[in-house]
Amino acid sequence: MTPVPDKAAPPAAPVPAAAAHAAARAYRPALRDGVLLSPPLLRGPRTVHLIRHPVTGAAFEAGVKEHFVISRLDGTRNLDDLAPDYAARFGRRLAEDNWNLLLGLLGTRGLLDGAPDPPPPAPAPQRANTFWRGTRRLIADADATTSRLHRVLRPLLHRAVQLPLLAAVLVMVLTLTLHAGELLDGTAELIRRPVVLAAVALFLWFSITVHELAHGVAAQQYGGHVGEIGLRWRFPAAMLYCSVDDYLFLPGLRAKLVVAGAGAYINMLLLLPFGVWWFVLPADDTARSLLAGLLLLGSVQGLSNLVPLPPLDGYRMLGHALGTAHLAPETRAYLALRRSRGKAGATAAYPARARRIYTAYGIGSAVLLLLALAGTCTVVLLLLR
Repeated sequence: MTPVPDKAAPPAAPVPAAAAHAAARAYRPALRDGVLLSPPLLRGPRTVHLIRHPVTGAAFEAGVKEHFVISRLDGTRNLDDLAPDYAARFGRRLAEDNWNLLLGLLGTRGLLDGAPDPPPPAPAPQRANTFWRGTRRLIADADATTSRLHRVLRPLLHRAVQLPLLAAVLVMVLTLTLHAGELLDGTAELIRRPVVLAAVALFLWFSITVHELAHGVAAQQYGGHVGEIGLRWRFPAAMLYCSVDDYLFLPGLRAKLVVAGAGAYINMLLLLPFGVWWFVLPADDTARSLLAGLLLLGSVQGLSNLVPLPPLDGYRMLGHALGTAHLAPETRAYLALRRSRGKAGATAAYPARARRIYTAYGIGSAVLLLLALAGTCTVVLLLLR
């Protein structure tokens, strides 16, 4: 007998639209573990939040309304639970279409619990290193290196140790300011001693290395992740750098300010023993004038990093304090709009706070550049004399 073939399974019945609608409303999504959300950041006329994927490291911008919803996705709330809070905050109910669209975007980017990881973002194309400009990584695993340093130095990072040291640094800076004339004379004397000047230059180069490591150790103190430590050069200047991948997501303003300012602080801390030595030496001691030159050069190197101009640490600190992102480029864009003719109301979209910040920073940065130029010329002339 010829076997009778099995009957084909009947096609699955389509899910009724009403059932799909009910399932979507009942869905209680949760962000996957490790997703980082930044505090609000002013960027141009908008306020944005950054969202960082814990695996790929990709960061996305979200508006205030989107962040309001995303920050509440803990697996216990559905659309009906969130809608009243959303309406109370923004004066209108959260539309179901917008809810579904937002969840779709979060799922596509792998930010929801259970969603697959998206492919890692393609690395940005890098320019080939040349004699004139380039970048080179110096430490294979910067995060592991700074983590080890942090474990060793952790007892010294306690507030009971750091507050007296910070007070001593401030006293030293004030004392050096009151003896600026002696420091200039000592620098002129130092320049006439090539061997000693070379030793001072070597010390200052060492302090630059410690400066970058200090950023990494401070980031480890607050749970940050150090992505890279390397050398960046733009002929004739060369400088080390330390990139903290998630510094914008560190908890609280204080953590961000400490991480950004740690380099300048450690530079001044390294000068503290020399400052004490200089202070106790007699006025006619030859070593005192050489130490004065070291203190002036080292102070300029350390404190100049606190000037709020890019790419200096002070620029990052100011951005953190103001809660802004890309302060300098956004200032240029705003001022360009203000100068443009035939575009009446081009800056109307900027809130009052943004207009004040960008105007003040534009004026302040121009004044700082003029002061820096005038100060440099004055010091050169005094040293030549």
